Amino acid sequence: MEPVEAMRNPVGSHVPVAGGLARTGLSYARELGAEAVQVFVANPRGWATPAGSPAQDEQFRAECAAEGISAWVHAPYLINFGSHTEATVERSVESLRHSLRRGREIGALGVVVHTGSATGGRPHGEALAQVRERMLPLLDELTDDGDPFLLLESTAGQGFSLCSRMEDLGPYFEALDFHPKLGVCLDTCHAFAAGHDLAAPQGMALALDLLVATVGEGRLKLIHANDSQDVVGAHKDRHANIGAGHIGEEPYRELMRCPATEGVPLIIETPGRKEGHAADVALLKKLR
Repeated sequence: MEPVEAMRNPVGSHVPVAGGLARTGLSYARELGAEAVQVFVANPRGWATPAGSPAQDEQFRAECAAEGISAWVHAPYLINFGSHTEATVERSVESLRHSLRRGREIGALGVVVHTGSATGGRPHGEALAQVRERMLPLLDELTDDGDPFLLLESTAGQGFSLCSRMEDLGPYFEALDFHPKLGVCLDTCHAFAAGHDLAAPQGMALALDLLVATVGEGRLKLIHANDSQDVVGAHKDRHANIGAGHIGEEPYRELMRCPATEGVPLIIETPGRKEGHAADVALLKKLR
């Protein structure tokens, strides 16, 4: 087998970590044959900012390095820098700063955060001004070579989403001065739900071209490879196993041939337990 770091698109999964990052998370990853892993470092549906276990952090870092597995962190879902509620914004700052710090401690290459929404009826421009005010200082704290990238993940377009389509990332990147530590995590289910017809002939390539045209080359750092239970443009975030949804298998083969995805890992966040995840990882490897 070729070394993971030489692979065009390492394939991996979000993994459970209750019981220890290395002990539980990497054991699960190995059973799937994962070449990359994504983890939570806090309850994804809460505001708690727990300290890690230095022993597990060290073991996780060392074993990832030894096995050529890249690690990624997903920040909690509650984070919203576009909120009209000050308490939510303050907690969002604290929560994201925690995820970035924990990302550094475990050797993660990037921390994924959802781009949020403009709540309380406020205009998008006002919400983006707040994104700039509160998120830019966090990016400016990422001064070390070992610090993770902050990866923006657009949504399926529900509610008053600040970013759902590729072109929406332009104003978001502008608000953050195209910061050098800013990148993108593309979720294929979200993009499809937002109206990019990835299942159409050349649909994946067109969407990726638009992403690069919007934010520039080299900003795409991670892909969440999730099929969609719903039709294109449904604005519903319901993941399906690869090939079992409305996107289908072939677009993922196309994705792994596009210039924009060179060297970018694919992480699945699909339904089912270990068997389903292992099948998705194996299918993506086959398509690669």
